Amino acid sequence: MDEDRRAFLESLLSTPGPSGYETDSQRVWIDYVSEFADDVTVDDYGNAVATVEGGETTVALTGHGDEIGFMVRDITDDGFLRLSRIGGSDKTVSRGQHVTIHSADGPVSGVVGQTAIHLRDRDDDESVPEIAEQFVDVGATDREEAEALLDRGDPVTFTQTITELENGRLSARAMDNRVGIWAAAEGLRRAADRGADVTVHAVSTVQEEVGLQGAKMVGFDLAPDAVLAADVTHATDSPDTPGERSTGVELGGGPAVARGSANHPVLVEALRETAEKDDIDVQLQATGLRTGTDADAFYTARGGIPSVNVGIPNRYMHTPVEVIDPEDLDAVADLMAGFAVRATEHEPFSVDL
Repeated sequence: MDEDRRAFLESLLSTPGPSGYETDSQRVWIDYVSEFADDVTVDDYGNAVATVEGGETTVALTGHGDEIGFMVRDITDDGFLRLSRIGGSDKTVSRGQHVTIHSADGPVSGVVGQTAIHLRDRDDDESVPEIAEQFVDVGATDREEAEALLDRGDPVTFTQTITELENGRLSARAMDNRVGIWAAAEGLRRAADRGADVTVHAVSTVQEEVGLQGAKMVGFDLAPDAVLAADVTHATDSPDTPGERSTGVELGGGPAVARGSANHPVLVEALRETAEKDDIDVQLQATGLRTGTDADAFYTARGGIPSVNVGIPNRYMHTPVEVIDPEDLDAVADLMAGFAVRATEHEPFSVDL
């Protein structure tokens, strides 16, 4: 990954954008794709589509731009904040963390309180309080002081740190799914550089973490001929993964091409052929029930849009320390671009009955 692409990735990762509050992170993405797209459009909820014009066939390379987080639910008389979830935030990793409240007047620093080990009843250590029972300390001494800083409904995210680990691997909050919209943007740029003879859309959707809502909107309006949805997928190669949950997907093993459920068999085969021709290592992933990604919304839109989920291996999903391998991410962008370049070879995108 060259310097410009790395800078784009770090800008995406360092810009907060919980579901329903994606404006700032969507702007980062739009600024980048505007440098090479023929057109960029944004709908009323903030879904962004960048287009490079080509032939009549249309291919969408997508990711979701939102992240999980929290929201200020209430303020106590003593000036502490009560929280609610935005998306699937994990109660087991939130206490004892630095957070930022994104208020209308600017960021407010806080910490999620955790009773000191010296003061806790050890019998309670196995019981983790729900997010609704946890609280944020911003240093305020009473409700009035806290209300001068922020409002109920303000979004809250973990305070960001991007850390490079050994072998170039990266850890950060919001890999899910800023890496997906990075791949979609780069897939578009690389497809254009290779002279794809189809019209290619790169899409950054909103509100995936609260029900795939943005993809439902975009799928209806855009109605592409095929969708490649890039999202993180569980790398189950760490020691704490339960054996019955193992998928065989490993960090550094390349993109994970999902099979089953939403994943159209013609697109799956096209991606496997593309990977072979372009010498890209890929992994296969079984998703017999659902992918849990925007592909689940796209494939049922407008009577059915052929779709497939392309996974970016990710350890420790929905924590502040998600880990990816940038080589996997680069390979996803190459795979998406390669598919777009060869898309007409696989038309029509329909099962042969």
